[in-house]
Amino acid sequence: MIQQFKYTDKEKEELLKSIVVLVDSREKENTHVTDYFDKKDIPYKKKALSQGDYSFYLPANPDLSIPRDLYFDQQMVIERKASLEELSNNFAKERDRFEKELSLCKAQMILLIENASYSDVINGNYKTEYNKKSFLGSLHSFQFKYNLPFFFMPDNKYSPIFIYATFTYWLRNYIK
Repeated sequence: MIQQFKYTDKEKEELLKSIVVLVDSREKENTHVTDYFDKKDIPYKKKALSQGDYSFYLPANPDLSIPRDLYFDQQMVIERKASLEELSNNFAKERDRFEKELSLCKAQMILLIENASYSDVINGNYKTEYNKKSFLGSLHSFQFKYNLPFFFMPDNKYSPIFIYATFTYWLRNYIK
């Protein structure tokens, strides 16, 4: 719907500034994200999401031909993993559930991996028994099998910035 309209640059900026981040109500250990949003006055709403941990919506704005809230949780989501340990558990012990979740995902999904770097995977710098070669293989296989780009965030204090910027620039390109 929103793609059908031609917005002025000023209207586009108004739309981008109106983004409300959706935080999955089942998401745990995310106070570093919500505290940042509170500190920077970035609006967010906790809601059960059918896929991913974060998405966004645009609130109703009749002046911009948006008669009611417009949700993007079926188009763009971020799946956050707090550590390599959490991700290795998904690959090793919960693989079937994780793959089912990804295969049913209709949205474009990005995998955000906190408190780790690519070199940590390669060098086995994580506290599980998951083989580093298998870990690397699973990571890249899932990337191509499920169109799941992954981003490492060695310092999770930057995760909320990444989340908000991802949605802002995704929407910017969506309304071009």
